[in-house]
Amino acid sequence: MATLAAAKNLRKFFKTPRGLLHAVDGVDVEIEEGTTLGVVGESGCGKSTLGRLMLRLIEPTSGDIFFAGDNICRYDAGKMKKMRTKMQIIFQDPYSSLNPRMSVSQIIAEPIVSNSLIKDPRKINERVEELMDTVGMARRFINSYPHELDGGRRQRIGVARALAVEPSFIVCDEPVSALDVSIQAQILNLMMDLQDSMGLTYMFITHDLSVVKHISDEIVVMYLGQCVERVRSGELFRNPLHPYTKALLAAIPVPDLRFRGKKRDILSGEVRSPIDPPPGCRFAPRCRSVSEKCLESGISLKEVEKGHHVACSLYG
Repeated sequence: MATLAAAKNLRKFFKTPRGLLHAVDGVDVEIEEGTTLGVVGESGCGKSTLGRLMLRLIEPTSGDIFFAGDNICRYDAGKMKKMRTKMQIIFQDPYSSLNPRMSVSQIIAEPIVSNSLIKDPRKINERVEELMDTVGMARRFINSYPHELDGGRRQRIGVARALAVEPSFIVCDEPVSALDVSIQAQILNLMMDLQDSMGLTYMFITHDLSVVKHISDEIVVMYLGQCVERVRSGELFRNPLHPYTKALLAAIPVPDLRFRGKKRDILSGEVRSPIDPPPGCRFAPRCRSVSEKCLESGISLKEVEKGHHVACSLYG
């Protein structure tokens, strides 16, 4: 399959009174057409920043972003606006991302109107109803407002709004983290069905490993702005290599009394500041396998097994 979206040596630094915050620092990703790339890590590791960079919602400090083979960092404002119809985002909070002054029909129709995709009001209404049917939203809510709906229905509106311009690439920024477990499953199944029927490509950002295992073809593990492991979804859970990935998987609760007394691998040590971090592995202060080599210089992502990339001095 061809690569639809990619980033090369992508960096985003934010200025702070104490120095530069390295939100995303030298990340390389490739997403094949029709697949899902899961991005996981702790809060503050740069997942959401990476997603916004992929859409150029924020400008990178350095690096390149490719879509269908073109470097979109070189696009001007006019060309980038046309590109917006091919790439969309579903936000984490289904309430704060919706305009409380607009009805469901107005919210879904907004991207259609702003991009002049359909001009006939009657056909716009027909398209809105079609999108509501696609995401499993009853038509009786077409004139409702966000505050009148529950979280699951609000997120369905967010999905419908993203689909309104018929994109091929969607960044899903923790779209189910604010929902109940049963509603999470409904939204995830909806997104997977849409991917199968429309050939969509996802970047799925989450901190929930069970969710990312369910929906992803390939997974990227991030830590303090850097990618520390990249591998196919099933292989990550069968054979994690990076010490941070192992600690993440060890933190997953096991609903089995036989594992009640099993010792867990609990991380210790201080989290390194992302502001002007020193050279070397950023996980080193919390790693039990740290060595002098880990502290000397930056450790790049290397393929240590077929299709399995890891940034760790223990391998390669």
